[in-house]
Parts: sequence; structure tokens; C-alpha cells
Amino acid sequence: GGIATGKSTVSNYLANKYLIPILDADSIAREAVIPTSPIFLDILNRYGQDILLNNGTLNRGKLGDIIFNNHQEKEWLESKIHPFVREQLREKIKTLSPSIVILSVPLLFEAKMTDLVDQIWVISCDFATQLKRLQNRNGLTEKQAISRINSQMSLEEKMKLADVVIDNSQTLANLYQQIDNIVDSLKSHIYYQKP
Repeated sequence: GGIATGKSTVSNYLANKYLIPILDADSIAREAVIPTSPIFLDILNRYGQDILLNNGTLNRGKLGDIIFNNHQEKEWLESKIHPFVREQLREKIKTLSPSIVILSVPLLFEAKMTDLVDQIWVISCDFATQLKRLQNRNGLTEKQAISRINSQMSLEEKMKLADVVIDNSQTLANLYQQIDNIVDSLKSHIYYQKP
């Protein structure tokens, strides 16, 4: 799904209720830019010390302002991070024994990682809800939030490529009911451990 559509909410529900392991691409991407990592050093060489916080870590807000307003810079950064994320996902999948693993990958299509999965679920919501959630969650202005949303493939395009679409425009109870219905319909195809 797109930014702030509820991917983490869905992943957490699947992990907590059905005990399905979740591999989160965003967490792996954060590992890619820990201080002294090769990608962190590349970012530092490209943007200078101004890209750091006082504690020496990456200023994600400042980096976001650069890449979400400059397509070339976004492509450069993704060319560094996406291969790292792909390799980490592949390695982590090998270490897990359940026959089902959820990969939470916000840029699944953009990063061309669809070959890592058997089924694609897209979490969607209406634009106004997405915008409000993103502004509230990240403390962004409307312009900054719209820039981040528009930097990704549209939800409409993602939904066309999905095997399952989950609408997260309503209540949490409604969202969880949709997930339960989907899991129930797939029980003969997947393995999960009931608590």
C-alpha cells in the first residue's frame, strides 16, 4: 500500500492474532543507513554533514525533503537501499520455518520485488484519510505530505496489480473483520498457528 494507508496496522494484526512472521522492509531500510554503514557513508558523501542530527545519525526529515522533491535524488537513494533490502529479505525468509511469511514492502512494485512473494495484498484508503494520517503521524505540512504521497505509485495502480485489496478507510473493527475474512478464505492454502 501507499504511505500511511495502514500496512503496519494490518501486519501487526496478522502477527498478533495469527502468529504469522512479518518481515518489514522499512525496518530493514533503517538498518541500511545506520552510522558507519556503506550506504550511510555514501549518503554523507553526497549531502554532507548537514544531513546529520546532533547525535551523528541521519536526519530523516531533511533527507525526506531532498528526495521527495527531487526525482533524481530519490532514484539515487533507492538504487542504494533497494538491493540491500531485497538481499536481507531473501536471507531472512530462508531462516523462517512457517509456510507463510508476510513481507511488508511499501515499494514492492517500485522496487521490483514482486518475485519475492506468491500473493500481493494492497492496503488502501481514500486520499483524504491517507493525507490526514500522514500529516498527523509525521508532523508534516499538507504540501510535504502530498509530495510524499505523489512520489509513490498511485494506490489505483497498486490495486490493479493486487491479488487482495483491503480497504482501510473505515474503523479498526471493519479492517480487522476484512482481514479475518481473507484469512478464513485462505485457510486451506496457508499455515498459521492459532494462539
